[in-house]
Amino acid sequence: MARIDGRKSDQLRPVRIETGYLKFAEGSALITCGNTRVLCAASVEERTPPHVPEGEGWVTAEYSMLPRANRERSRRDIAKLKLSPRSAEIQRLVGRSLRACVDLKKLGGRTITVDCDVLQGDGGTRTASVTGGYVALALACRKLMADGLLTEDPLIGQVAAVSAGIVEDAALLDLCYEEDSAAQVDFNCVMTGEGRLVEIQGTGEGRAFTPEEQRTLLDLCAKGIGELREIQNAALNG
Repeated sequence: MARIDGRKSDQLRPVRIETGYLKFAEGSALITCGNTRVLCAASVEERTPPHVPEGEGWVTAEYSMLPRANRERSRRDIAKLKLSPRSAEIQRLVGRSLRACVDLKKLGGRTITVDCDVLQGDGGTRTASVTGGYVALALACRKLMADGLLTEDPLIGQVAAVSAGIVEDAALLDLCYEEDSAAQVDFNCVMTGEGRLVEIQGTGEGRAFTPEEQRTLLDLCAKGIGELREIQNAALNG
């Protein structure tokens, strides 16, 4: 099928990651995926939540959308006096994804919180948060090493994420808003640098999907995540 922006079915939107976007954060990155923009900031605290075993560290995430990130203004979570269920679900996903690439024992008794704030949403905000959040996390770990607070890098891998879906019975990679809104099947995938799965979220919106279609979507995601890892590495090493 012809895509709204002229891309091939297996083509990512243009992706750019700018590091050091914030002055005071231990690590920060602005990730742009098409018209989606997410600001990711990693902050280090010399303490951990009560549930964390002594001597181990913790990595967590928070996610929110600015009121005009979307086509119509949304209310801030603070105005509703509670986190929206969608924001809560996404920030748990981002936190789980980032913990998959960290040795918490090497991190020691400290917490790294990665804040993901959507400046503009046009589909794929949760996957952009994982991909950009990893870069911010990696920069924070580098700073801990450079400051002599760690002797070993706690990063043990790399993670990135992308969406895919079935629109008008065609499997497509990296859905923009219009495609996501019309998708019969919506799919989000997080993978490590070795191509291992961290999490899959797949939902039949207009119809059920087959195991063969799931494999097709996974293959699309694997291709896209491989390209995203290269973009992450270029941002960190550029």
